[in-house]
Amino acid sequence: MPAPQRLPCSVLILAGGQGSRLGGRDKGLEPWHGRPLIEWVYRAARPLTDDLIISCNRHLDTYQDYADQLVSDSEPGFPGPLAGIRAGLAVARHRLLLVVPCDCPKLNAELLLTLFERSQSMADRPLMVRQANRWQPLFCIIPTQLADALERTWQAGIRSPRDALLELGATAYDLPEDDPRTANFNTPDAFNPGLAPKQGANEKKSR
Repeated sequence: MPAPQRLPCSVLILAGGQGSRLGGRDKGLEPWHGRPLIEWVYRAARPLTDDLIISCNRHLDTYQDYADQLVSDSEPGFPGPLAGIRAGLAVARHRLLLVVPCDCPKLNAELLLTLFERSQSMADRPLMVRQANRWQPLFCIIPTQLADALERTWQAGIRSPRDALLELGATAYDLPEDDPRTANFNTPDAFNPGLAPKQGANEKKSR
């Protein structure tokens, strides 16, 4: 199978969270089937972009091996994934920023390509994954021209990625409720091969 063509799109992997459900451990570096979670997401995204950005707030030397650029939150205390999106938009080199969490090791390039293709008809609006009427805001694609508008939502006190993207007029890309590609690994049980992880990314804890 030929290698996928690189897209005119930056990719942001959110790995800057506190890991509170994992006892404070850095979730992106937790191993699954012999590789850290970040590496699984990296393998899906790396062939598609020449601008791979990772949002992280610790272990920067380790994350640098997987990124073209690193960004960190501008405010202390792990303010949440919207802070990482805000930082990613500020440095993205392309017109579009595709956002994914670091804890979805079943993610594949096909989903990323589909999001990019669907976004082409969206003009200046974000595209956000939805499953069974539940938004998955950490799987989205955002025109970088909306950076200032997103900054205004931040300054207005909005910290929910879902609320911020809806404020910017986001449109849904619907996936089946049981699509394994969005399964997020954010609790110790998720790393147990005998237990299925919850589908979808939790918008408050998935960084």
